[in-house]
Amino acid sequence: MTCCARFNKYSAFSLIFFLLAGAVVMSSFAHSAADTPEKTLRHVVMFDFKEDATKQDIQKVVDAFRELPSKIPQIADFEYGTDNSPEGLANGFTHCFLVSFKSEEDRKVYLPHAAHQAFVEVLKPHLEKVMVIDYWASK
Repeated sequence: MTCCARFNKYSAFSLIFFLLAGAVVMSSFAHSAADTPEKTLRHVVMFDFKEDATKQDIQKVVDAFRELPSKIPQIADFEYGTDNSPEGLANGFTHCFLVSFKSEEDRKVYLPHAAHQAFVEVLKPHLEKVMVIDYWASK
């Protein structure tokens, strides 16, 4: 076998190997991109209500907050709950609301939105403290 024949034989083998390896790598990138969830912007809101806020006052606030997703289409997801931690570290915060957005632009629409501002007016007379934390969710 001549030098050129050996070179061509090994070059063809190398080319096929690298093409197959490249296809595997590209398919794994495509697979991981498909498995990567969309980024979600989380807006966590916690309330500590005034001592004189009645159960009815608090329920009115909760109901008003729960209505926001039907009034503001930029809200991608919404959930809420009350503290039940046995650790006793809530520092007076009893209610937690999680509002999710697909983008910062959606959050920018939500904050000054008339429905959100109307909710804040329902909340204000009963609110002692509020804590808000926003973050991009990642796993």
